Amino acid sequence: MDESFEKDVVDIKIPESLEESQEKTPKKKKVFEDEIIKSEDVLYSRKQLATKGDIKRIQKAGFKYEGKKVVTDDVKKLKSLAVEPDLPIEEKYNYYVEPVWIEYYVPKESRFITEIRYLYIPLIDPPFDDRYPILNELMKKNRFCDLVNVLNDYPEHTTTILESYKDTFHFHEKVAQTLREARHNPESYKVVLYLCETIMKFEPTLAYLEVLGDYISWNINWLIRKLNELNIPFSCEDDTVAYLIKRRNIYWEENQLPYDERFEILAALFYDQAYPNRGLAIEDQDYFYDIFNK
Repeated sequence: MDESFEKDVVDIKIPESLEESQEKTPKKKKVFEDEIIKSEDVLYSRKQLATKGDIKRIQKAGFKYEGKKVVTDDVKKLKSLAVEPDLPIEEKYNYYVEPVWIEYYVPKESRFITEIRYLYIPLIDPPFDDRYPILNELMKKNRFCDLVNVLNDYPEHTTTILESYKDTFHFHEKVAQTLREARHNPESYKVVLYLCETIMKFEPTLAYLEVLGDYISWNINWLIRKLNELNIPFSCEDDTVAYLIKRRNIYWEENQLPYDERFEILAALFYDQAYPNRGLAIEDQDYFYDIFNK
């Protein structure tokens, strides 16, 4: 072989700019890197974008990287997840069901395969608390907490409730009206659920903390169970689903319940899909500091 050719081959180096960028770019954390997967770690960690090294390896593997999420963490584990958990039929009404998509690449077929798995989130009701006898009584009777009825039944709390909800009481009035309509049109329970999701964004209020307790969590759980019993399809907002997952995780931790790998993996994937831009840093170039300096 020509000596000059050998010298050229030996002297080939990676450009410094690419080398430096790969050193500065943090390595992407794999969801299934550890034996114990915790969905909360995914929610509160920074979402890492694909590095140049990732793109290079994907291209070398023989398929294109077109901005799609490529699940390379543990395809066998993803494929092995059951479509639905093994639960008694009579217990399924007590869960909120969220579809989660899994996507992986099959090199032999040169294509992506997308499959669906169902994340079953147990509904955790607020604990009984002596500070909130109104909510305790409603939960014992399995009744929805309708503020219009609360005002009629407990007039001594009228001032506190009206002052706390003076800007949002029209939502509660709409809830009371739609609940009455739902007796004849069960589909209206979905509207009540969506109204409660909106109301939840304005809590906690003074009445919530001093009189009512966590009535909104109870109402959402009550509506989900009602819709499940009626076999009416519905879907909650991503923020509501994340809230239900959080309540479940807190309950599991406080009661030291057994680790559920299937739930944690699907919950982690849900967070990854629902909040793809979580934790991204804001840089100086994101602001137009000189916009008025003309």
